[in-house]
Amino acid sequence: MTDLLYQTDSYAKEFDAVVKGIEGNGVLLDRTAFYPGGGGQPLDLGWLAYNGQSVPIVKSRKQGDDIWHEMTARGEPPVLGDLVHGRLDWERRYQLMRTHTAMHILCGVIWRDYGAQVTGGNMEPGKGRMDFEFERMQKELVQEIETRINAEMAAARPILVKILPREAAFAIPDLIRTKINLLPEGISQVRTVEIVGLDLQADGGTHVANTREVGALKLTGYESKGKINKRIYLEVGA
Repeated sequence: MTDLLYQTDSYAKEFDAVVKGIEGNGVLLDRTAFYPGGGGQPLDLGWLAYNGQSVPIVKSRKQGDDIWHEMTARGEPPVLGDLVHGRLDWERRYQLMRTHTAMHILCGVIWRDYGAQVTGGNMEPGKGRMDFEFERMQKELVQEIETRINAEMAAARPILVKILPREAAFAIPDLIRTKINLLPEGISQVRTVEIVGLDLQADGGTHVANTREVGALKLTGYESKGKINKRIYLEVGA
């Protein structure tokens, strides 16, 4: 089982690890800060340094309880037992953290103030989109939502991450905000992300520690994706 550093420390930019497996250009490590993607958040990119070279990591993927890291095909590969040093593309990761937290602020405000569930979402560094169960959407409502999410950002709310036993997590009211529960049946622990005073959800991705780190938020557009499915587009300021 790979020790998932990003689950408890989103700010881990670099780490040391031991090579536990090799398959082609794929490397299995005993610990990693690379997020493999999921829940709408893209995977991390970065580099793996060993034997005097630094090789780009172009993909990381979860396989069971393990995280495999795909390297570019250059240089001599590491061997089992090698000590390696991982380094994230931090500028990209931090922007994804800010964007992910912005999406949770948007979700939290819409759930609290309008009672609408999430039906889908996706993001890239600095921008994203979320779908909600709204029958109608208009410019004035979007402007109102934008004002409210920026107020939550300015409120400097702390963000807390916990890993709970499944039974304790599912005892929390409204923990699942998506229309479909995406948590696998067999998991024994659930990771939660709380924007204190606003939002508490099951979530596996990376976030900033306080809403003030997100910066100004802009809702750049909206469209209908069905009778009761409306899409909102969001951008995070530089």
